[in-house]
Amino acid sequence: MPHIAGIDHVQVAIPPGADDEARAFYGGVLGLAETPKPAPLNASGGMWFVTGTTQLHIGAQAGFVPAKKAHPAFVVADFDDYCALLRERGVLVREEPPVAGRRRAGIEDPFGNRIELIEAAC
Repeated sequence: MPHIAGIDHVQVAIPPGADDEARAFYGGVLGLAETPKPAPLNASGGMWFVTGTTQLHIGAQAGFVPAKKAHPAFVVADFDDYCALLRERGVLVREEPPVAGRRRAGIEDPFGNRIELIEAAC
């Protein structure tokens, strides 16, 4: 039977001209691995990151407004250590109520976009 089999990618918007700052945050601070964008898409700027089988696409948007509700949620191994690492790197990590027995935290990228961190299932 036809069905949706998974999520290929999530797109996050950034202000125009903020590629270097986005790359430093998503690749440097969060530690995501950057993957090359296909050549036909390079002219628009932005970058792609990959984690597991899912990609995170970062792209500039004219009239940018940070996403405060819509967000990517990353599954985090060694949740306490990762949150501590982010704090050491200057990220404000806000603990959130657990869901289905898994701890959660909220952070923001440098542009004010919401990101959720979810403790990996044991």
